[in-house]
Amino acid sequence: MPLKPTKTPMPEQDAKERITNFTEVALGYTEADALAEAERCLDCKNPLCKQGCPVEVPIPEFIREIKQQNYSEAVNILKSKNNLPAICGRVCPQESQCEQYCVVGKKNEPVGIGRLERWVADWDMARDMQTEPVKATKGRVAVVGAGPAGLTAAADLVRMGYKVTIFEAFHEPGGVLIYGIPEFRLPKKIVKREVDYIRQLGAELKLNYVVGKTKTIDELFADGYEAVFVGTGAGLPKFMGIPGENLNGVYSANEFLTRVNLMKAYRFPEYKTPVQVGKRVVVVGGGNVAMDAARTALRLGAESYIVYRRAEEQMPARLEEVHHAKEEGVQFKLLNNPIEIIGDDKGEVVAIKCIAMELGAPDESGRRRPIEKAGSEWIMEVDNVVIAIGNSPNPLIPKSTPDIETTKWGTIVTKDEDGLTTKDGVYAGGDIVTGAATVIEAMGAGKKAARAIDKYLSSKK
Repeated sequence: MPLKPTKTPMPEQDAKERITNFTEVALGYTEADALAEAERCLDCKNPLCKQGCPVEVPIPEFIREIKQQNYSEAVNILKSKNNLPAICGRVCPQESQCEQYCVVGKKNEPVGIGRLERWVADWDMARDMQTEPVKATKGRVAVVGAGPAGLTAAADLVRMGYKVTIFEAFHEPGGVLIYGIPEFRLPKKIVKREVDYIRQLGAELKLNYVVGKTKTIDELFADGYEAVFVGTGAGLPKFMGIPGENLNGVYSANEFLTRVNLMKAYRFPEYKTPVQVGKRVVVVGGGNVAMDAARTALRLGAESYIVYRRAEEQMPARLEEVHHAKEEGVQFKLLNNPIEIIGDDKGEVVAIKCIAMELGAPDESGRRRPIEKAGSEWIMEVDNVVIAIGNSPNPLIPKSTPDIETTKWGTIVTKDEDGLTTKDGVYAGGDIVTGAATVIEAMGAGKKAARAIDKYLSSKK
């Protein structure tokens, strides 16, 4: 049978329908879809796709089991390396990671590795199987933060035989998976099921526990923990420093998405946590978070605009997210940058002033630098402005642990790629080290740190 040049299409909600609800946009493969896509895998002798996976998934091996309809074995292979496959299958930027190296992709579309990962994980969830706990035979390890880095480190350490406690500041585990990514991209029930799996393995979870306030890292060591992994992410929003950012109706993307996702503002009055959204919302930024905020505003009934200072080909957002945003009706004002948010005499947002940009010489990132065009200012009436230009690490851990060194950006300094900090026995990984990055990169950091912690504690004994 000749190789199909394109991926098996992903079934999706129609754009006109999905902007009226918060249910998942991508509906997932059927079994027939999964089998058809698996047949596109060449099962290479030298599988280059593996080098693009931060959590080291044996990609051809699990796809081979799908072809043979050995789905339970495909699950086992996936979970031997990835403790959050249903999440990764939905939100990982596969196109710039595993699929980028796929041999099929040299002449055709690459194999839909992420789509197959999601299908296998969802098939497993539908079985509703209980996981046998791993017996703890080694020491005690504390994990700070129940985001993707912390959950991965915790699960791997439990598998290695450690007694692990995860300390989470919020009332729900998941970190950015639960507060930052909208329901229509990553349903909360999926995150809950993945976390439940890690609990079943044997990890203990303590919620509403702010390490740095409730207890310091030094106090965790005093309580008998022999090593600590810090995966507290980057939850401190950045602003532009322009006039009017303190007006009512201006949100950081972090606050806006947290209110909608974690606090379920979209289900008001069932949940008494409304979010003020007017007729027209401008989201400033060009990353995945900006797309999430713009698409969320649309679903809350607003006209939704993206204002971004660079060109579309320079946007860091996934192509899929940009495509979905356009399909749903988000309007793009590219090569424009806000210079002022305008308010009325009540302190409410009424407009935003922008200036047109043009692209100059490349900057240190290799992208052409946006330059203001003199005299090109323009004003648009708006009711809300959401600033989505990135986040900084939460400073609580470093401030309460002075012997953990940080950079000028507030990220934790690590001595090696395994996440060893300047404090003995403390490792860190994910956005708290790198600044805001992807879910899968944070998971990869958690996996490396877990191995390093095991080596460290084994050498002590």
